[in-house]
Amino acid sequence: MATEAKRQKVDNGSEPLQNFLTWCDQVGLVLSSKVSVRKEGTVAAYGMLAKDNIEEGEVLFTIPRSALLHLETTKVSALLNKEKSCLESSSGWVPLLLALLYEYTSSQSHWGPYLSLWSDFRALDHPMFWSKEERDRLLKGTGVPEAVDTDLSNIQREYTDVVLPYMLRHPDLWNPSTHTLDLYTQLVAFVMAYSFQEPQREEEEEEEEEEESTPNPPMMVPMADMLNHVSNHNANLEFTPDSLKMVCVRRISTGEEVFNTYGQMANWQLLHMYGFTEPYPSNSNDTADISLHQLYKAAKAGVQSDSDLQLVEERWETLCQMMKEDGVFVFSNQGCLTDSELHTALKVMCMSKDELSQFKDNEGWEEDDEDDEKISQAFCNDGIPELNASWKRLLHEAAGLTLRLYGDGETEDKLVDRDRVLMEDEAALRGLSSRQWRALQVRFGQKMILHRLMELTLP
Repeated sequence: MATEAKRQKVDNGSEPLQNFLTWCDQVGLVLSSKVSVRKEGTVAAYGMLAKDNIEEGEVLFTIPRSALLHLETTKVSALLNKEKSCLESSSGWVPLLLALLYEYTSSQSHWGPYLSLWSDFRALDHPMFWSKEERDRLLKGTGVPEAVDTDLSNIQREYTDVVLPYMLRHPDLWNPSTHTLDLYTQLVAFVMAYSFQEPQREEEEEEEEEEESTPNPPMMVPMADMLNHVSNHNANLEFTPDSLKMVCVRRISTGEEVFNTYGQMANWQLLHMYGFTEPYPSNSNDTADISLHQLYKAAKAGVQSDSDLQLVEERWETLCQMMKEDGVFVFSNQGCLTDSELHTALKVMCMSKDELSQFKDNEGWEEDDEDDEKISQAFCNDGIPELNASWKRLLHEAAGLTLRLYGDGETEDKLVDRDRVLMEDEAALRGLSSRQWRALQVRFGQKMILHRLMELTLP
């Protein structure tokens, strides 16, 4: 099942690939003689293979900035820039998406050989293209169905409120009959899966320190998006003022595939944004979330009197003034990644009545003698068993409540064992559809992290 470790490419014919490679030559994209873009021998429809041994530091290809597709390089650039103020949205993607709507459907587009690699963006198979029933059944508890529902709602609102009125004002460039909500949704998936964001330079970060940070807008990077992702990658994209370069970061042997990285992405994020997962347990960046609300429910689960319940409610009210009520605590296979936030939450939710009263009177803690390093050590897997009993009980119960979200009334052990049996049955795995397989990798990875946390917090 290694073929799942990437975004699924669409076209199975060789002509679009050859046209694209010819176009790359024409736009000045320089490809090393040591690599080839292939359909055979890679983990999915397209990929890059080493034709010779490649040493660390060698440049695999160089892309001139003029070959990047973004707001400044599209044919409708002048118009979109002129009227940018009326294209603002929560995503910030509307100008790029309008450019893609135009370029993808224009027979004269300069970007045609690049965009023709994808004849149907639905083949990317993001969960947004699954039925709601399939998402909810296969990905229950993982957080993906909720994220997709939010995406689809935002996409429809953005198209209806911003994109459609704009297209109607420019019927010479866009036609709602061609540039439909369905195509717009598909292009959102394309941008999610294939776009890159240029890292902010140090001087830009300094300028925005006192302002709300605004990330650089996404852009499409031909050739770089042909590379597949694994967490243990062997190449990395570097940005320079004149070009972008894919650089080898560790030795690649002849015949080996070249892999880029999309960042430290858990399997649920890979599936949600890119339409693929890494096979369990390959993804060293896998995570599982416990919501702040589950911690609150866990605290209430141990209540035995009205006075105890009142104290829990007072703690919760205090905590909600310090943290967002919809916040989450992120756990990896090594421990809690949001250790400072978890430290704060456990400290507040386990306060005695006198401690809480003093905390309120002081409007917060006095000097906290626990530094970041100590907190980090306390919430790694080696440190969690040494937490005080009340903190461990709360964590144990919250992890259990979170695990139960994956099922329909089963115990935590049964929920884990059900997928464990499936993971260990090679014949059963071969019988799964690609969607069932990817969903299983997400579910099982998260369940195992939560199950381990429950073991670490046993009394």
